[in-house]
Amino acid sequence: MGSNTIYFTTRQGLLCSQHKPHKIPVIMAWVLSNTATSATTPEHKDQLPNPFELQDSQIRHKVYLTHVNDDKEFDRDILFTLVSNTVNSTSAQLSAATTSVTSLKPDFPTLKRLSCQMITTRGTPECAHQTALRILQQLSGFSWDAKALIAVAGFSLEYGEFWRLDRVQAADQFGNSLKQLNQVQISRRVPADMIDLVTVLGEVLSYINLWAKWSAMDYDTEAVHSLQAAMQEIPLVVYWTIASTVASIGNLVGISEHKLSAYKERLEFIFKKLQFHLENCRVEIGRIQDYHIRFNIRYPKIKDVVELLDILIIPGSDNGTSIPKIFEGGVLIKNGIEVFKQKYVMLFFSSLDSIGDEILLLNSINNGLQENPGEEIKGFKKGDFKILWIPIVDDWKSKREQFTNLKEKIKFYLVEYFEELPGYDIIMDKFKYEGLPIVSVVNPQGQIMNENALQIIFEWGIDAFPFRRSDVYDLNKKWKWFWNLLEQTDDNAKRLGKDNTSYAFIYGGNDSSWVQNFKIAIGKIEKHVINNVDINIEPYQLGESNPDNVPSFWIGLDGKKKNKGCKDKVDCEIQEVVRTLLCLKQDPSGWVVLSRGRNLKILGHAEPMYQTVLDFEKWKNKVLEKETFDVAFKEYYDVVKEKYASLPYDHTSSVLATITCPNPLCGRVMEVTSINYRCCHGSANSCNL
Repeated sequence: MGSNTIYFTTRQGLLCSQHKPHKIPVIMAWVLSNTATSATTPEHKDQLPNPFELQDSQIRHKVYLTHVNDDKEFDRDILFTLVSNTVNSTSAQLSAATTSVTSLKPDFPTLKRLSCQMITTRGTPECAHQTALRILQQLSGFSWDAKALIAVAGFSLEYGEFWRLDRVQAADQFGNSLKQLNQVQISRRVPADMIDLVTVLGEVLSYINLWAKWSAMDYDTEAVHSLQAAMQEIPLVVYWTIASTVASIGNLVGISEHKLSAYKERLEFIFKKLQFHLENCRVEIGRIQDYHIRFNIRYPKIKDVVELLDILIIPGSDNGTSIPKIFEGGVLIKNGIEVFKQKYVMLFFSSLDSIGDEILLLNSINNGLQENPGEEIKGFKKGDFKILWIPIVDDWKSKREQFTNLKEKIKFYLVEYFEELPGYDIIMDKFKYEGLPIVSVVNPQGQIMNENALQIIFEWGIDAFPFRRSDVYDLNKKWKWFWNLLEQTDDNAKRLGKDNTSYAFIYGGNDSSWVQNFKIAIGKIEKHVINNVDINIEPYQLGESNPDNVPSFWIGLDGKKKNKGCKDKVDCEIQEVVRTLLCLKQDPSGWVVLSRGRNLKILGHAEPMYQTVLDFEKWKNKVLEKETFDVAFKEYYDVVKEKYASLPYDHTSSVLATITCPNPLCGRVMEVTSINYRCCHGSANSCNL
């Protein structure tokens, strides 16, 4: 017995079923005619919704209810290739790969049943909608991409057969007979609107297939968040793909006259949303792949600092974005990151917000590095150190003007690149950047010497050179004894220097008039604002709360003095400071120590320090120019000090006597030259600070 296929109808539409009667097959033409008259009654049609009148949310809801799970197997790659070649049969976009299929999931009967359902659907949008939902229900166990692909495969059986017969050669008698029997190019033609719609269907299938491929890779939705956004559009795209095939196959067979341009318009509308999300996915996935190459392959093999910078800021050749520009003091550096070859680079990572203090500080450090660049400290030359600002910005759209304003203030190197940095994740992982400004010091080999030197730079300035963590130990050791002695003498001193951006004036002396005048002068500049830069001054008079603290301090200081040689370099520096302070004690008027945080910057004599404070209005604008208060202060103090030091103080007498130099900056015993007494304040043993 042969297996014959018959068609029958119900109020819900046309179904296909396998039957084995002892009769010849029912003629297709009779089926089509019967279906057209009986598939849907007028009363039932009125109850069906028109999909073109439904909101996307309504369709999405109905479609999603048909999706149960997606564990049914199907031959994705083979079916996609076959269907793509079929729907692209009118163009040259055919796959060059040859496919030999011995079995296919889903099988031919399944595809043919879907094709039959589409063919026997009446020519109204309401009926196309009903059939599309029924097909989705039948494919409920398949994944979303499978639903669309299988539905288009069912359509391709008829569409592909039409174009195959259309291309039959005149000499092929059998082919021409079949062509005429199917009335190809006689009463049946493929109109332009169908070709246009089928072309869109081919593009849609490609993007759905791409979405399925990326979804199967289990990307982190935080890293590829557009994949989740694309998922919101997939049910709608799949629905309109199936509805479009139902309408197209009806027009192709000739039993309906759907307005295919309306289906194409609706499909393209939702497809463009999917395209947008998937193009964003492409960028996000590309970023993940690029990060993998930079972090896991290139970073472990870094040979020098230029290669490190290339990994951090230079985009890949296929990225399509411009190459970052490097500026120094507003001047474009033509050879880009190559300028840092064989250099130590201080990488300043920050956003654009609230970094005025950091810029002033690093400008000051930059000046310090350029002064006497050949000077070698702890085996490092200052001229070998460069500062590079790499701004970290999420969205540059509204930030360019702010960047330009900051760029004008920066004297050191900076990166200008208005895209997301390709090495952003590496900056987060390797340099531990978390949003707050940091300065990472990198050696010429591209190795990190200090993840964040910003704190020690704020506290110690250029004295922290070469800005390693070990250098902080020496600095703390150099001054810790001073603060311990001061705090042991007076508990009130413990408040001083806790903020490394504040300046402490520690002063004292035997001349009460000078002490009072200096106190008044300091009060006038305390909490002063210079060109929007806050200058926080902390005055402290030794012995003000308890005069007994004065001798305690000096006795303690005298105990630090050593007659034997120093143990190491830091110990030698400490002994030099002790001698300087004991020398300052001899000034008949007084003495002053200026500290930034807990870093002693200037140890000075009474009169030149007082005069410098008194003349604050004359040099205050230099604070912004020099970037820090202490640098501007010292520059003016050095000029005033020289004027005091240059005053003549020779003394003539006919009697040999022990006479102290009357210059308050000296105070040493003058040497005897005949009967003339000449001051020694210019010698190595003097108190000329």
